[in-house]
Amino acid sequence: MDMTNFTTYTLMEPHKAESNRYIYFTCFLFLYVMILFLNIWLIVVIVLEKALHEPMYIFLCNLCVNDIYGTAAFYPKFLHDLILNSYVISSYMCAFQAFVVYTYVMCEYSTLAVMAYDRHVAICRPLDYHSKMNRFSCSILLVLCWIVPFLNMFIAVFLSNRLVPCRNQIEKLYCDNWSIVKLSCESTVVNNIYGFIFISLYFGLVIVIMMSYIKLIIACKASLECRRKFWQTCVPHLLSLINLTVAILFDTIYNRYGSSNLPANLHNFLTLEMIIVPPLFNPVIYGLKLTDVRKRILKLCMNCAENDKV
Repeated sequence: MDMTNFTTYTLMEPHKAESNRYIYFTCFLFLYVMILFLNIWLIVVIVLEKALHEPMYIFLCNLCVNDIYGTAAFYPKFLHDLILNSYVISSYMCAFQAFVVYTYVMCEYSTLAVMAYDRHVAICRPLDYHSKMNRFSCSILLVLCWIVPFLNMFIAVFLSNRLVPCRNQIEKLYCDNWSIVKLSCESTVVNNIYGFIFISLYFGLVIVIMMSYIKLIIACKASLECRRKFWQTCVPHLLSLINLTVAILFDTIYNRYGSSNLPANLHNFLTLEMIIVPPLFNPVIYGLKLTDVRKRILKLCMNCAENDKV
């Protein structure tokens, strides 16, 4: 980001009354603690239980790691701002926050796509599953889940870095790339084109994932065992995908077409849903729906209780 005009940006305040600041702080601290606890607990369960060292659960572990990574870009800074009642962020930190938030979203979609592919092979081609989803191929898929989003965002950050900002007021509670681009009074045609390609590719990925699930549903009609596998392992993926897509749609629609006439609470909800809802509900959805994960969680809880008694 060119620093010749501004070295700091001002973020939108989430409250008007002074007393609301402490209510917001308490609520968001609770949310962040719950997100960390649920995701870390699921990671610990998967790592400790050898029976869960399978591709599906490894990808789920990656999803939890990504949720922790993405929320770390928002919650600590936001809680810090609430305590100090100061909503200022440096240009460098703003660019970094935007980078993390966007890579988090892209990695989430990439991981869900890989999980959909894993389930497609497991249900439709069970005899080829272990040869296709071996340790090497799983490692490659995990690396791609992170490298592709990082490369995409490096390009986006480079394009934003070319623009000289002429304003410093960001109308969101956190920085994202489009908010940074809108601060410039220069032409943003290149950024708009790249942004359109960027959004189209990832929503195209959503369509591909949905098509793979439609094929799975059709394939499962002929077999009771296939239907059982689909219900147990694919439904959580679908819920996560729908949950994330709705959140991104809210955020994208507001970024591109949002109105300053929107009520403050609705505005905050539209901009924050993707940072609150997916990281909080993903471990709950998978922990409750996946039978093997649920059994291992109960087993660990019982072991911990027995150790406490001893």
